[in-house]
Amino acid sequence: DNYVDQRFLEELRKNVHARQYRYQAVVFQSGAVVQQLCSVCVFVLTWWYMDAGMLSPQGLFGAALVSSLLGYVLFDAVDGGAGRWASGRTRWADLKSTLVFAAFTYGFSPVLKTLTESISTDTIYAMSALMLLGHLIFFDYGANAAIVSSTLSLNMAIFASVCLASRLPRSLHAFVMVTFAMQIFALWPMLQKKLKARTPRCYVGVTVLFALAALAGLATVSSVGAVLFASLLLAISCLCPYCLIRLQLLKDNIHGPWDEAEIKEDLSRFLM
Repeated sequence: DNYVDQRFLEELRKNVHARQYRYQAVVFQSGAVVQQLCSVCVFVLTWWYMDAGMLSPQGLFGAALVSSLLGYVLFDAVDGGAGRWASGRTRWADLKSTLVFAAFTYGFSPVLKTLTESISTDTIYAMSALMLLGHLIFFDYGANAAIVSSTLSLNMAIFASVCLASRLPRSLHAFVMVTFAMQIFALWPMLQKKLKARTPRCYVGVTVLFALAALAGLATVSSVGAVLFASLLLAISCLCPYCLIRLQLLKDNIHGPWDEAEIKEDLSRFLM
C-alpha cells in the first residue's frame, strides 16, 4: 500500500500560487489600515473635546461642512467626473440625500440624546470601544476575505457614535456628532479609495498628513498615548510589511499527483 514508483516525486512543485511581495508595495497597501486607525482616533478625540467643552458643536459642524464640500469637489476632480457619469447620479440627487439625512438626524437628535439614559456610562464606553474595534476588524481594506463586511463595519461605527453622542450635554451636540461620524466613517473612506486608485502619490501625502494630525491631537490629551499610537502606526506601516517579506522566504507549499483531482471537462451534457 505504501509503494510508489521512482517518478512519483518528478511532478513535485513548490509554491505554485505563492505571491511575491515588494516591501514598498506592502507599505503602500498598509496605508488603508493606518488611515482607518487615524479616523477612529480623530473621532474619539473630537468627542472628547466636545464632552470637555473645548469644542463647540457649531464650530465642528462648520469645519465638517467645509471639509465635506472640499472633499466633494476633489472626489469629482480626481477622475474628471468619469465615476459620476458611469453611476448616473446627479449633484441634485446628492444634495437631496444630504438634506434628507441632515433633517432626519436633526429631528431625531433629542431621541438619540435620551436613548441610553438608563444605561450606565461605563457600559456605554465599553460598548463604544467594542463597536469601534469591530468596525476596524470588518472594514474593507481591499482584501478578498469572508470577514470583510462594509455594511457591518459602518453600522458598528454609527452605533458607537450614537452611544457616545448620548453622553454629550445637548441634543445639538448629538446631532453634530452623528453627522461627523457619517462623514469620517462613510464619506472619507470613499475619497481615500478614489485617491488610492487615481493618484497614489497624493494618497500617500494625505495618509501622512492625516496621521500627523491625529498624533498632534492625541498629544494634547495624552503624551504617552501619542507615543504608543505612533509606535502602533510605525509597526503597522513599516515593521509588519518587513515581517511579511521575511516570512515569504519560508513559504514551502508542495503540489503534486497527491492533490485532489480537478475536473476541467464540461459535464453539463451528463446532467441533461
